[in-house]
Amino acid sequence: MIINKRNHQERFETLLQKLRARGSRITSHRLAMLDLLAVSEGHPSAAQIFNTLRLQFPTISLATVYKTLAVLKEEGEVLEINLPLEARYDGNKPYSHPHLICTSCGNIIDGDELSGFSNASKEILGHYGFEVAQSQIVFYGKCKDCR
Repeated sequence: MIINKRNHQERFETLLQKLRARGSRITSHRLAMLDLLAVSEGHPSAAQIFNTLRLQFPTISLATVYKTLAVLKEEGEVLEINLPLEARYDGNKPYSHPHLICTSCGNIIDGDELSGFSNASKEILGHYGFEVAQSQIVFYGKCKDCR
C-alpha cells in the first residue's frame, strides 16, 4: 500500500465521525483500520487490509474489516472498485473517478486528471433523464513500467 501522511489526521477524523454517527463500536481494531485508510493512497483489497492489521492485532477478524468497509462505503467515505477477482477499496478518494488497471502487474492508477469525466453524470441526466447514483470507469491496459 502506498502511504501519504499529508491530510492524515483530517481524513481519520472524518472516517471516525462517520462510524460514530452510525453507532458503530469504536474498537482498537477499527481505529487502526481507519488510520490505515486515512494514509493509504493505494487501492487495497479487504484481504490486504486484514493482513496488514493482523500483524498488529492477531485477533482481528476479516468480518470486522468487511463490516467497517461496508459502513464507510454506505457513508460515501470509501469507493469500492469492483474487479473480476476481488474488490479493491479507495479510502482517500471516495468519489467516482477513473482507474487505470495494468493487466500485467495489477497496479491501479487513479485517473483523476483525465478530462471529460467530471461532467458525465450531468450530461447523462440532461440527455437521458437518468440520475447516476454511482459510476465506475475502469481502463485496462499496460502501465509504463510493464510496456
